[in-house]
Parts: sequence; structure tokens; C-alpha cells
Amino acid sequence: MALLTGSLPMLPAAAANRRGSGPQENAPSVVALGGGHGLSSSLSALRLLTSELTAVVTVADDGGSSGKLREELGVLPPGDLRMALAALCDDTDWGRTWRDVMQHRFTSKQGADGSLDNHALGNLLIVTLWELLGDPVAGLQWAGALLGARGRVLPMASVPLTIEGDVLSEVDGVLRMRTVSGQSQLAVAGSAGNVNNVRLLPAGAPACVDALTAVELADWVILGPGSWYTSVLPHLLLPELREALCSTTAKRCLTMNLSNETKETVGMSAVDHLEVIRRYAPEFTVDVVIADPTVIGNRDEFVAAVAEMGGRAVLGKVGSSTGKPVHDPLRLATAFHDMFGEN
Repeated sequence: MALLTGSLPMLPAAAANRRGSGPQENAPSVVALGGGHGLSSSLSALRLLTSELTAVVTVADDGGSSGKLREELGVLPPGDLRMALAALCDDTDWGRTWRDVMQHRFTSKQGADGSLDNHALGNLLIVTLWELLGDPVAGLQWAGALLGARGRVLPMASVPLTIEGDVLSEVDGVLRMRTVSGQSQLAVAGSAGNVNNVRLLPAGAPACVDALTAVELADWVILGPGSWYTSVLPHLLLPELREALCSTTAKRCLTMNLSNETKETVGMSAVDHLEVIRRYAPEFTVDVVIADPTVIGNRDEFVAAVAEMGGRAVLGKVGSSTGKPVHDPLRLATAFHDMFGEN
């Protein structure tokens, strides 16, 4: 039985007082899809441009704190949802404090044998709200209100998902196909061979209704950046969400990664990344693909591949000046701002 009743709260007073400063009026309604650090980068940029912002997050994580909570309590894995909420916190003392609270991890004196070791407090807070409210969407809305989040966070599906794929790798000089199950395992499988036939279980799992509505009503949907097979592609593998993404009247943007040499995409070029999208969802078209020119390889080949998906390539410096393969929020925000104004 839910212990919290009544309508959802307004933003806490400390956060509500700051709502006047920030994204401009008449900003576009944007849905950003992904998971993990890639989605956080996208949200950190988009929150500077609009408060009409919805994050739709993968729910296939089975490692670390999320995996433990998923296995023990049968809940959606909260980790990527927590990271999305943290990314939407205000860049103020209030927002930074709650971001740090949400991201704080416990270190047990018993090491890995401790029941709380490596658990993120935000994961526990989110699961607590789910248990009290009996509704994942409502629980995330309460958490967002507490954090003063600029936007809302939704799971892509209403049940936990398992992602698996077949990996073709060489064993004793012979090519063999083996099935790799679980996001944490598939995320590193590409370093041992080619990833093929990626799929979600249970087949035909229900998408989050609120996420489908958000995609339908959005002005823009933005997919990526992120782990290509385990954070980006899953949104196009879930049948109801895939249909919504392909049929929406919103404009569609695909944001490329800043490195093609992740553990799950070893040996793949930027064009190969686009081919993955086309292979699994040939009906999915794009209006814009944003990419840093340092990682696209052959420019003409990349531009042609984007055109085959129905869009145009926007090439510009969007990476961090540190040299690490992470997006700079201000540079990415500038690219999004120009994209919103030109289309």
C-alpha cells in the first residue's frame, strides 16, 4: 500500500524561487533518449536551452548497485535514471548539493562483502519512493521535485529489460558465435569480437506510456550519445518506442560519440555506427546528425551516410578541451541551439 497520498508536490520552495532564471520562454519541447554518461552529457547541454525537457532512459542495467537492487527487489534498475536526474539539477548550491547527495556512494569497511558497499544513495532514494508510491513514474517525479530538476525523467519501459547479443569471436583459430546476456557483459563484448543480433528481453515488453506520449508531442527527439549497443540502440529495439520514434512529427537528431573505440565497438568507424541504426531500424530517419569532425573519418563518406538516413550532418567541435572523449555542455548546447534555430 502506498504510504504517500494526494497530488504530487510543487517544487521545493528553495528551488521554486530560482525558476525565473534559466531557459528562455517559447523554447522547444525536447525528448532526449539514452542512458549513463552519454545521456547526462546531452541533458547537461539541453537544460541550458529549455525547461520543456524529458529524459527517456534505458532500464537494462544489471551491474553494480543497480544490478543488486534489481535482483534483490525486482525493481527497475535505478542507476541511469539517477544519473539523468543529477544532470538536470540546477547549477546552484541547491542543485550541486543534491546532485552530490544523489551520486554519493557508500564504502563499506567490510569491502565488497558489505551490504551497502558501492551503493549510490540516489539509487536507494529512488527505490524508496517507488516502494512508497507503487509507481515508477510518480516516484521519479517526486525525486525530480526534491532536486529542483529542470525537466523530468522517465524509464523507457515499465518493466526491467535484459539486453543480449551474439558475439562472433575467434577461439583457437576458429570463428565461433556465442550469446552474451546482460548489459554489463555485452558492453565489453565487442573487445573480443563482433556484436550481432542484439535484442531485448522480454520480447515485446511494454514501453512507458508517459515516454510514448512525450515522444509524440515533442518538437525534437535526440538520440545519443552513449554506449551504442547498450544505451542508444535499445530505444529502437523496444517495439512500441521504436514505432513512436519513427512516427512522431518531431524532428529527429542523432548525436555521435566522441570515440569510436569503446569496448563494445572496437574497430567500428562513425559510418559503421550509423549502419547499426539503419540495420536494426531501417525506417528510422533523422533530420540532423551532430558529430565532432575529429571522429568521423572520411568526411564525404560520413555526410553521404547521413543523407541516406534522410538528414544532414552538422560537424563542429563539441568535445571537452581536456582531450577526454566527453562532450562539453556549452559546446554541445551551442550546436543544439543552432540546430533548433535552423530547422
